Amino acid sequence: MKELGITSFEIPISDAVEVHFKDIQHLPDLYDATYENSQARERTQILMDLANKYNGIVVGTGDMSELALGWCTYNGDHMSMYGVNASVPKTLVKHLVKWIATNSDPNITSILEDIVDTPISPELIPSGNDSITQKTEDLVGPYELHDFFLFNFLRNSFSPLKIYMLACRAFEEKYEKPIILKWLKVFVRRFFTQQFKRSCMPDGPKVGSVNLSPRGDWRMPSDASFNLWMSQLENINPDDSSFQ
Repeated sequence: MKELGITSFEIPISDAVEVHFKDIQHLPDLYDATYENSQARERTQILMDLANKYNGIVVGTGDMSELALGWCTYNGDHMSMYGVNASVPKTLVKHLVKWIATNSDPNITSILEDIVDTPISPELIPSGNDSITQKTEDLVGPYELHDFFLFNFLRNSFSPLKIYMLACRAFEEKYEKPIILKWLKVFVRRFFTQQFKRSCMPDGPKVGSVNLSPRGDWRMPSDASFNLWMSQLENINPDDSSFQ
């Protein structure tokens, strides 16, 4: 931000969140979903109020992969006044940052490359040191797999079985079949159960050939069941030679 000449300042949220914990009678050292989401919602409230104060808008930073998996805090980082990355998958975000890094001032290049090389993390749980305690891909799965699943599900309307077979071929040198199946099940479960977040997502541009906006390409009830998809995946045996 300094290299780009952007005006910036920091607003600590610790006091506000601690008061909130006291109000709702939540233990401040209980690192659960309430602990994490309270921080995300407090930050969003501050951004929304600043937008009112300066007659501006809150630009969302969430991307398509996060929306697909519901990997965002409802009414926290899930919400903005315009979601510029809503149709850009996580893997493409990294490629775009790398491209900008190679076409920027050297000082900015090193910063952007460092950002790309840093593990993706919500960083909502204290670690006590400079290390990253929460690594998103350890928790929810590799984004390169999820983006592969997402594209073939949305753009090609492929079945779970076909997506699995394609993924096994595309990633055969990197992931074993049981790992691919594990994360495909996670994708299916999360994609269906997190539709309620997409049903009220902010406006955003359509980038590429697929979109999850309820006002654009994607229509799905929030109570849609994933049982049909999951039943097909449950019948897959990763050791079966027919899936070679």
